[in-house]
Amino acid sequence: MHQTHFLVREPLLDPQQRVVGYELTWQHNPDLAVTQADLEDLVGFVASQVNDPERGWLLRDKTLFLEAVPAMLSTDALYDLPPQHTVLSIATRELTNPDTLAAVRALRAGDVGILLRNCDIARAGSRLPTICSYVEVRFSGTDVATQARTYAALKQSSVRMVGRPVTTWADFDACAALGIDAFVGKLHLTPRPGTEAKGLNPAQTVILQLMQMVNANADVAKLESVLKRDAALSYKLLRYINSAGFGTGREIQSLKQAITLLGYQPLYRWLTLLLATASTTGYSPVLLETAVVRGRLAELLSLETLGRAEAENVFVAGMFSLLDRLLGLPMKDVLETIQLSDEVVKALLERGGRYGPYLALAEACELNSTLVSSLAATLKISPADVNKAHLSALAWTQNVTA
Repeated sequence: MHQTHFLVREPLLDPQQRVVGYELTWQHNPDLAVTQADLEDLVGFVASQVNDPERGWLLRDKTLFLEAVPAMLSTDALYDLPPQHTVLSIATRELTNPDTLAAVRALRAGDVGILLRNCDIARAGSRLPTICSYVEVRFSGTDVATQARTYAALKQSSVRMVGRPVTTWADFDACAALGIDAFVGKLHLTPRPGTEAKGLNPAQTVILQLMQMVNANADVAKLESVLKRDAALSYKLLRYINSAGFGTGREIQSLKQAITLLGYQPLYRWLTLLLATASTTGYSPVLLETAVVRGRLAELLSLETLGRAEAENVFVAGMFSLLDRLLGLPMKDVLETIQLSDEVVKALLERGGRYGPYLALAEACELNSTLVSSLAATLKISPADVNKAHLSALAWTQNVTA
C-alpha cells in the first residue's frame, strides 16, 4: 500500500494548540472500505520509518493514532511500535464481538492506547476506562448543557476526549472550555478571526538584519558584531554548532568560528528556523511545527532533482509559506521585509517556478486530496518516496522544534 498510496496526516491539538500527536491514514476513496491488509501495511510502514532499532522512537513525545479493524488487533507489526506512543482507533460497534473485546482489553493491558469511535458515552458509563484510553466526541452547539454534563463526568475518569470535527474557532474555544483534551482537524490552517497583526518583535528584527547580511555576503566580522549585540542569539548559535550533529570534536566558543564552520547557506537556513520560533504574536505552536514539516518535506522531495544547494532554498520557501501567519503580517508585507530570490518569491506567491511544485506537493500531503498523486506524478516522484520523505520530515521536525 505504501508503494501505491499516499500518507495523509492530521495533527491532534491540545487546548493550547500544541501538537500532541498525529493521525496517519492512507489517502483513499471514502466510498471504499479500508481493508485489513491496508491497515497492517500502514502500521508496518510507519514503524519501519519512525522507530529506529538504534535511536528508538524518532517522534519524541508525539503519539500516533492509527485506524484499526478487529482482524488486525493481533498483527505482529504492532510490536514494532512503542505502545505508549500508539493509539488504535476502532468503531465501538466492533466490541459487541467477545473476541474483539478480549483483544482490545489485552492491548490495553500492554499499554497500547485505544480510541473508541461512535461511542454512546452516557450509556457506556463506568465501563469506558476498562476498555479505552480515548473516546471520540462529536461537538454540537445545539445542546451544550447536556454535553457539558457528559464531558464533566468523563473528565473524572482516566479516559481522554478527542473532539472531531471541530471546524470553527468558536467551536474550538467552546470544546476547550468543556474540557475536551485534544482536537483533530485542519482548523490551524484557518486564520483565527479578529487576530491583530503585531509586526516584528526585537528578536525577529535582529534575525532579519542578519538574514539580509548573509544574503549580501557580508564579512564574518560584521555578522559577528551584530550577533554580539544579542546574548540570547549568540548563545543559541553556539549551542547549535556544539550539538552532537556537527561532530566538531571540540567545543566552539567563538562566534567567528561558529559562523565560519557553519557556512553562509546553512546559517541562513538556521536563521529561517529561528525567525519562526522567535514569534511572540500568540500564533499557535502547531503553525510552527507545520511550517517546519512543510519546509523539510519540500526540501527532501526536491533534493534528488534540484541538488542540495537549491533544495536549501526550497526549505526556505516551505518555511516562509506560513511565515505571514507566524509573524502576524500579510505575505505582501513579509516579502517587502525580507529580500528573497525570485524563485522563492514565485513559489510563495504562485506555487510557480522551479520550487513551487515541491512546496505545493508538501502542502497537499496535509490534506486528503487527489492533488498529491497528480503533483507527485508530474514531478516523477513515487508514492513510496513521498511517504518516506513525509515521515522523515516529521521525525526531523521533532528535534528542531523541541
